[in-house]
Amino acid sequence: MSARKAPVKVPAKAPARVRDAAATRESLVRAAVQEFSRLGFAGARVDEVAAVAGANKQLVYHYFGNKEGLYLVALESVYAQIREKEQRLRLMELAPQEAMAQLVGFSFDYLAEHPEFIAMLADENRQGGSHVRQSTQLREMHSPFIETLDATLQAGIAQGVFRKDVDAVNLYITVAGVSYFFFSNNHTLSAIFGRKLDSRGALVQRRRHVIEFCLNALRP
Repeated sequence: MSARKAPVKVPAKAPARVRDAAATRESLVRAAVQEFSRLGFAGARVDEVAAVAGANKQLVYHYFGNKEGLYLVALESVYAQIREKEQRLRLMELAPQEAMAQLVGFSFDYLAEHPEFIAMLADENRQGGSHVRQSTQLREMHSPFIETLDATLQAGIAQGVFRKDVDAVNLYITVAGVSYFFFSNNHTLSAIFGRKLDSRGALVQRRRHVIEFCLNALRP
């Protein structure tokens, strides 16, 4: 008699309801980012978020507790996206000057492509940063990247290409700030100086200037 074959085990699939719940939650967060970046915390409406997501309004309260809980998760999600992409830069695999040029260029490009990030940060600052202070997750997101930035600085100092008195946190704020102001105030700056600062040519010129400016500031 031939030996009986052991039954083939089929990997268990995630229940459809679990998958649907995760997808619905994700859709609500995306819709919330859209609504909060457009109207701010005060102006956004839970009903509209649910309608855009194609979900029942009660699910907002089920997943996030209330409007404030939804806002916090939306804020965490826009920060998480930029932190994740920063980690992909792999700065420690590059020469220090190249790593810094990559970081500055990335920061500029990300803000150019994500106006919702600028809008949500502006709204959160109008509220005094109250939601960011509530989030341990947001503070923890920054720590690994600041450590990588500091290690890049130290490598540049060791090679004699960076000055010794630059603090990693101050450098990060400067890199973010020189690009953030350009985009957050683009309309008023364009009107004041009589230039279309959102044109392709203006963006290319500004990007080049920002990278050169930051690298020059780091030289001994």
